[in-house]
Amino acid sequence: MVKESKIREVEELAEMIKSSKVVGIVNMYKMPSPQLQDIKKELKGKARIRMSKKRLMRRALEKSGLKGIEGLSEYLKGQPAFIFTEMNPFKLFQYLDSNKTPAPAKEGDVATKDIIVPKGSTGLPPGAIIGQLQQFGAKTTVEDGKVAVVDDTVVAREGDVISADLANLLNALGMKPMEIGLDLIAVYEDGTVFPKSVLRIDEEEFFEKMVMASAYAFNLSLNSGFLTEETAPLMILKAFNEAKSVGLEAGVLEKGVIEDLIARASAEANSLNIMIQKRGD
Repeated sequence: MVKESKIREVEELAEMIKSSKVVGIVNMYKMPSPQLQDIKKELKGKARIRMSKKRLMRRALEKSGLKGIEGLSEYLKGQPAFIFTEMNPFKLFQYLDSNKTPAPAKEGDVATKDIIVPKGSTGLPPGAIIGQLQQFGAKTTVEDGKVAVVDDTVVAREGDVISADLANLLNALGMKPMEIGLDLIAVYEDGTVFPKSVLRIDEEEFFEKMVMASAYAFNLSLNSGFLTEETAPLMILKAFNEAKSVGLEAGVLEKGVIEDLIARASAEANSLNIMIQKRGD
């Protein structure tokens, strides 16, 4: 028989899900308690974090009845918790990501992103480090008495479990590939689930693509004759100039054309006068 406390827990979580604009899943794996308390203080008034058992969280998602919300169930891995907020999903991800701090890798840790040993000098003398690097596919050489990595080398993919050997290598290289903080795995908003891979965007690259897309759209609208608020002034100017050109060629005596016709006639007359004078001389 299901305990009444578990029933209440599911009902309460379901109500929180239904009353929130944005519902996310964060992984609390190896999250230090002091830092968690600090993050909760920072999020006060912006978001709420609620931990529970995976089974109860899954049932709460189902009970909420929201369209597409069940898609969050597949992200209930590690030590998950709900995060409820009114923030834009992308801003929420950026906020949580910017509050992470680097940490050394330990055996059993799960890589939150690809771990890459960069090309260049390791600053270490030849020795066991060469074999350790080669064990994970890194090509090495010796430069100025120090071991150097020939090319950037991926030693672990996102989601891989860190082995003792890899942890020792990364620590020897002085790398801190892990991050301590709330790891936002996925977010639900308005019937759509956004995984971390979508939420993680390069702002500069995104801005450049938006500017390029805007330029392409403007040119397409202009060249196809599709009138918009942005293209209207240029299209009207273009139409006026084309109409004026036709008027000049046809000798149409209309305002906006007659001035140019008179100026052209005057220029032709002056040229003719100069030619006559030259022949007279």
